[in-house]
Amino acid sequence: MNISYRLADIAAQFGGRVLGDAGVLIAQIATLEKAQSNHISFLTNSKYRAQLAGTRAGAVILGEADAEATDLPRIVSDNPYAYFAKVSALLNPLPEAKPGVHPSAIVGTGAQIAPTASIAATAVIGDGATIGAHSVIGEGCCIGANTVIGNHARLYPRVVVYHGCIIGDNLIAHSGAVIGSDGFGIAMDDGRWIKIPQIGRVVIGNDVEIGANTTIDRGALNDTVIEDGVKLDNQIQVAHNVRIGAHTAIAGCAGIAGSAVIGRYCMIGGGARILGHLELADHVEIAAHTLVGKSIREAGSYAAIFPFSKIDDWRKNAVHLRHLDDLAKRIKTLEQELKSLNSESLKGQN
Repeated sequence: MNISYRLADIAAQFGGRVLGDAGVLIAQIATLEKAQSNHISFLTNSKYRAQLAGTRAGAVILGEADAEATDLPRIVSDNPYAYFAKVSALLNPLPEAKPGVHPSAIVGTGAQIAPTASIAATAVIGDGATIGAHSVIGEGCCIGANTVIGNHARLYPRVVVYHGCIIGDNLIAHSGAVIGSDGFGIAMDDGRWIKIPQIGRVVIGNDVEIGANTTIDRGALNDTVIEDGVKLDNQIQVAHNVRIGAHTAIAGCAGIAGSAVIGRYCMIGGGARILGHLELADHVEIAAHTLVGKSIREAGSYAAIFPFSKIDDWRKNAVHLRHLDDLAKRIKTLEQELKSLNSESLKGQN
C-alpha cells in the first residue's frame, strides 16, 4: 500500500514553489488524462495545456511558464520532468530485499558478502568475489571470481558478470545483461582464425544503469571503462576497450566498436553505430540510426539518416546515389568549361 504525502512534504524534500493547497494528499503519480484526486500529474510541454484544463489530478508539477495555467494545487519547478522522476521514485520505492544468502545459492571460497546484502535463490558467487552493503543479487545471477560489486547495487535475475570486473556503487543491471564477456579478438593464421585472449577487465563507476540483454565486453589488454552516471538502454553492444564518459546516455540497439572513446554528457540515439578507434567529444548528440564513421571533435548534434519514402521513390533515389560521384565529376567539368567560356567572353569584350 502506497504512503500518501502532503504536497508541502514533497516540496520540502525536492524543492520547488508550492501554489494552492499545500496540504493535499498525494498517493501516486499519473498522466494528466488518467489522474484522479489522489494523484499528482505533470506538464512538461505547453502544447498539452488542453489536457491540463480537463485533468482530475489532485495536484500538478509544472514549469514557471505554466505556473498560472491552472488553479489546481501545484509545484512550480525549473525542471518539471526531472521533478516528476524524483516524485515517482518517492511514491514507487523498490521492494526491500531480505538480507542474507538463500540456501540454494552457491558462494565460492573466499567470497566476501556484506551482512546487509541479499543473494537470491540459485545465484552463484565466484571465489574471492566481493558484494557490497545493501546490494541485491537476483535469482540465477552469476558473479565471476574476484569480481567486486559496490554498495546498493541491484542485479535483476540472470545477470552475468565475468571474473575480475570492478563495479561501483548503485549499479542497476537488468535481466540478461552480460558484463565482462570476451571481446571479439581474432587473428588470421594460415587460413584459420585464432583467438586473442582478452585479459583486460570491465571497470564500471557509480550510479550506472545497464539495460536488459546489453553486453559489455572486457578489454583485450587494457580495460573497458564505463564512467559514473552512464545510462545504457536495452540490447546495446559495447565492444572491448571502449571508454564511455560520465553521464552519457545511449538508447537501445546502439553498437560501439572496439576502442572507441565516447565523451562525457553525450546522447546517442537508438540503433546508432560508432566505428572502432573513433573519439567523440563531450556533449555530442547522435541521432538514431546514424553511422559515425569518423571522430567528432566538437560538441553539437549530428545525424546521417536517409529519409524514408515510398519504395518506388526510394529505388529511384538509390540509383541516383550510386552515380553521385560520376555526377559530381561531370558538374565539376561543366563548371571549368563555363569558367573558360566566361574568360574567353571577357577577352573578346576587351
